[in-house]
Amino acid sequence: MTATMAPDANAMMQRLVGAAGGPQKPAADMADLAEVLRTLLGIEANQNTRVRLGGNVFDVVVTSSGVQARAAVAYMDEVQGGCGPVVEDTSDGLFYWFVPPGTTSRWEPHAHAVCLGAPFRITMPSLHTTTPPSTPGPYWFRPSASDRLVPVAPLRDALARFRPEPSPHATLAESLGITF
Repeated sequence: MTATMAPDANAMMQRLVGAAGGPQKPAADMADLAEVLRTLLGIEANQNTRVRLGGNVFDVVVTSSGVQARAAVAYMDEVQGGCGPVVEDTSDGLFYWFVPPGTTSRWEPHAHAVCLGAPFRITMPSLHTTTPPSTPGPYWFRPSASDRLVPVAPLRDALARFRPEPSPHATLAESLGITF
């Protein structure tokens, strides 16, 4: 009778790695995860942070931040029982309405709004920046409440009803270096 010795831990690991198909490259989405984590840590540390749009988190609808846009926020407060997250950037006079991911692919052209997703980025303010900053920049006009985003259909209705002016199209084109 021959005694069989149990494999040592190193040999067992090699067998498991071989059975799994050998060494693997890190998953492509791990770089995305690392970027998301760095972004969240920056926001948590009370820093304004550049955030890539699109993916599985959110897209943004961009409007002016004038009187009509503020009326649309008040309307969305009624419709939603408190409007979803909206950032005002006082440096360019724009609102960034946080909408569900994938909205960009379904967004119909609108005279008073633009929807942006990947590959664009916005500066997201610290979660504690809820009043206009002393120097031009972003702040939470309507802070994020847990995982709630602004619903697209009621937002489109509000924007059609209140027609925020001036249109954000020219401002965005200029900031992105697009000429007509």
